[in-house]
Amino acid sequence: MLAFSFIALVLCLDVLGRELYGPLLKLLGQPVGATGLLGSQKKAVFALVIGSFGGIATATGVHLVPRVGFKWLPQAWSPQVDRVADVFTGCFLLGVAWYGVVFMLASKQSGVLAAVINVSAWSIQTVIPLGFASAALRYFAFAAWPALRPQPPEYQE
Repeated sequence: MLAFSFIALVLCLDVLGRELYGPLLKLLGQPVGATGLLGSQKKAVFALVIGSFGGIATATGVHLVPRVGFKWLPQAWSPQVDRVADVFTGCFLLGVAWYGVVFMLASKQSGVLAAVINVSAWSIQTVIPLGFASAALRYFAFAAWPALRPQPPEYQE
């Protein structure tokens, strides 16, 4: 929620600066340069990455799920199949988290900076392995305690 609130704030300040503050100062005869918020779009994108790796879709069951293979097995097996699928998904996400750590450490070692805002890219990229590890733990919890699993939506768009 903080990341998405930050996006709204930064973009609103940028638009207000360009569309209200800048023209108002020009009307008053004040010399103005750029009046938007420096790097606002880039900051908003980074906040979106951070927010999206927060696991909201996994927690609420609204993430995209491919429907290939659904109903191939008897409905009576569904609880066991769901638990096996949750363990498999958790293991897969832990593997992705590991590669996220490798990616982040390579960025740290190379000293790559995020464009425009000149912040070390690895500090932003830490959300990649953390997000995947968090989702993996959530799937392991779903396997251990099936009642925690969110109900799938009636239909997916």
